[in-house]
Amino acid sequence: MGDRLTRIYTRTGDEGSTGLASGTRLPKDHPRIEALGCIDELNSLIGLTLAQNAWEIAQILAPVQHQLFELGAELAQPGAIRILPRHVTGLEASIDAWNARLPPLREFVLPGGNPAAASCHLARAVCRRAERRLVGLATIEPCNHESLRYLNRLSDFLFAAARVLARTTGSETLWQPEVSGP
Repeated sequence: MGDRLTRIYTRTGDEGSTGLASGTRLPKDHPRIEALGCIDELNSLIGLTLAQNAWEIAQILAPVQHQLFELGAELAQPGAIRILPRHVTGLEASIDAWNARLPPLREFVLPGGNPAAASCHLARAVCRRAERRLVGLATIEPCNHESLRYLNRLSDFLFAAARVLARTTGSETLWQPEVSGP
C-alpha cells in the first residue's frame, strides 16, 4: 500500500470546512463532522486507557480501536456500511463475561478507582456524547442503525471494563447517597 498521508497539513480547512473521503466538503461544525470528532476523541481515550497498562482488558479493548476507525470510515463515506451486527454481539459477549465475575451492583459506581478505570469512565462519557451526535446526524441524514446500536453498547462495555479495571486494585467506589429513599 502506498503512503496514505504524504503531508500532515493541507491548508484546505483553513476557511472552516473539511473534506470527506467522498471528496465532499462540509463545514467543520456539521453534525457528521461533530460525530466524527467524538469518535476520534473516544478512540484517543481508549488509547490512553490501554497506555495505562490495562492488561486485564487489553486483548478485548484493543480491537475496539479498530472498530472505531471502521465507524469513522463509515461516517467519512456517506452510505457506507462498516459496522455490522457481529460488532454489537461481540461487545455484548464481553459485557456478559465480565459481569459474570463481577459482584452485582447495589449502588451507582463513581467514576475513578484507579487511573486506568478513571480513563475508561471518561471514555464511556465521551462514547455517550458520540452516540448523541450520531443520533443528531440520523435526524437529518440516513445512518447505519448498527452504528447507533454499537455506540450504545460500547458505552455499556466501557462501564463494565472500568469496573473490571477498578476491581483489580480493589478501588471501585460506590455512590453513598446522603438521603435514602426516592
